Amino acid sequence: MAVEKDLKSLTVSKLEKLVVELGQPKYQAGYIFSAVQKRGVTDIDSITTLSKPLRAKLKEEGCYISSLQQIEKLTDPDGTVKYVFGLPDGSRIESVLLFDEQRRTLCVSTQAGCGMGCVFCATGKLGFCRNLTAGEIVDQINIVNQDIRSPENQEEKSVSPEDKVTNVVFMGMGEPLANYEAVLDAVRILNHSAGRHIGIRHLTISTCGLTEGIEKLADEDIQPRLAISLNAPTDAIRAKIMPIAKKYSLNRVFEAIDYYQRATHNRVTFEYCLMKGINDTVLHAQMLIKRLRPVMCNVNLIEYNPHKGCNLEASGTEAIERFAGVLKKAGIETTIRHKMGQTINAACGQLGVKGAESTK
Repeated sequence: MAVEKDLKSLTVSKLEKLVVELGQPKYQAGYIFSAVQKRGVTDIDSITTLSKPLRAKLKEEGCYISSLQQIEKLTDPDGTVKYVFGLPDGSRIESVLLFDEQRRTLCVSTQAGCGMGCVFCATGKLGFCRNLTAGEIVDQINIVNQDIRSPENQEEKSVSPEDKVTNVVFMGMGEPLANYEAVLDAVRILNHSAGRHIGIRHLTISTCGLTEGIEKLADEDIQPRLAISLNAPTDAIRAKIMPIAKKYSLNRVFEAIDYYQRATHNRVTFEYCLMKGINDTVLHAQMLIKRLRPVMCNVNLIEYNPHKGCNLEASGTEAIERFAGVLKKAGIETTIRHKMGQTINAACGQLGVKGAESTK
């Protein structure tokens, strides 16, 4: 594996290793990290806390500071904002900013495209293009923070220069645990006190159920929140809508969750997208309850968001509320996630709808 030269992709510990290899004291890494991650420096020569010889040496080694290109910004009437970013290879990724009272939650992408192929998700139809680097993941937050603080937004939304993204969910394009190292590096970078300093409980990784990744995450020294995209109470139903279910049975997924919870004592969030006639009946809810009883968890119910080329139907308000009622009656903490950003294809499962061919 090639040594990462993008300073934006490097955690403090990796920067320390880099500067020591260049014959410099370890503390110089802190200057680089703070300049890149906190001050948003995009040019090595602008890191003036470093000596000129060290800056020259970094450039000689091929080091650089990457930057995403913002291609488009779309705003839904409900306030949701979608950002479209261009990557150096011509691929595109999308991030979604959601406003909820004092929370500003950014849903970030971890891959260009996605290889999981979930039938209810537009991104899965793009196929897998490539993994994002930690720097490309982190830069989504950097650019959105700059936009939040722009004079235009301060005037329109009554935000202050101190306002910023408060929560990050790794739930955009791609499967985060299929890009494990870059995602964990991004978590470490975002959480570090010398950088964005986003609290670890304000960072959430979502997975469709890659069990090895779940178990590996349990053994880390840093513990972001974990969300599992479940969407069905049985293997038979799950396999029809999520190809990954053919590799990882629900029993195997829940074994990994048990390992994770015994190691971390952390609650898990289950995401459940409701589709009419597929997984939304009272019987389905009762079967789901049996699965979830041994687990310390909460459930987010999500109404299916339609997109071109998929003939699934949303369950509708009545069915969703009935499903939620069954779970709540059984003592399972349940939240209905209302549609946000649908008119700009920014709702759950819609990312990549526009411009799908550009990621190929």
